[in-house]
Amino acid sequence: MQDSASTVAPPTRGFRLAAATGLHKGDRPYQQDQVLVMNHPRAAGCVLGVIADGMGGRSGGRKASDQVLMTARQLFARYKPGRDEAVHVLRQLLEDANTVIKLTALSSEQEPHSTLAAFLMNPEGDCAWIHAGDSRIYHFRRGQLVKRTKDHSYVQALVDRGEISEAEANIHPQSNILLGCLGMKSMPPPVEIHLVPKLEPDDLLLACSDGLWHYFTQEEMGRVLAEQSPRSAAELLVAEARKRARGTGDNISLAILKLEALPDPHEAEED
Repeated sequence: MQDSASTVAPPTRGFRLAAATGLHKGDRPYQQDQVLVMNHPRAAGCVLGVIADGMGGRSGGRKASDQVLMTARQLFARYKPGRDEAVHVLRQLLEDANTVIKLTALSSEQEPHSTLAAFLMNPEGDCAWIHAGDSRIYHFRRGQLVKRTKDHSYVQALVDRGEISEAEANIHPQSNILLGCLGMKSMPPPVEIHLVPKLEPDDLLLACSDGLWHYFTQEEMGRVLAEQSPRSAAELLVAEARKRARGTGDNISLAILKLEALPDPHEAEED
């Protein structure tokens, strides 16, 4: 069942923010993904987006992704733009969620793990993101890819070493093996942070689990996101991923944040 919701934040320095989320259990018997997009309770134009793809049995995976979202809500509620650093909050989200997930292992069916893909945009338009695992964040500008995260996975390591291509990685039989995520006992999660000094009108951020990105090229996603509203794009991408999965699809989660240019008041007066 798809759950897609759209929100629009107040105008912020020449643009407004439109957002949407999508969540579908795919062809799995239960949902382990979790997704969140929320406006800051006290700072207009400050937005947090989070994707968590849980792993570890019916209870383990869902507990892990639930812990990521609970931690994100708590930290974001205390966050004060202009006083606190977005990078610090995201790093704390990763570290705190990782600690709590490891504690829940005692009561779970299997060892719980979760990916993390989170972005935090400030009212002035600067943005930071963090990720661990193979959930991704894409930054598009007018439909063209500016940057995306690099997966912490076995097949990505093969790609980095030049042993397989990106296309081969997508169909590799071991594409589900992660080298880093939240909840691992043997090693801490990877900490990779990216800063965007200034998002611009027509910029768009997409965070999604592998249940979505696995079925699309970045060009396909960029085109849909550029041509459609966030809500319509979320619905179209989920529906097409379901079709391409042919009955074998994973859980799907995505969060979209789009900066829409406001009309020039002077042009409106001339009309």
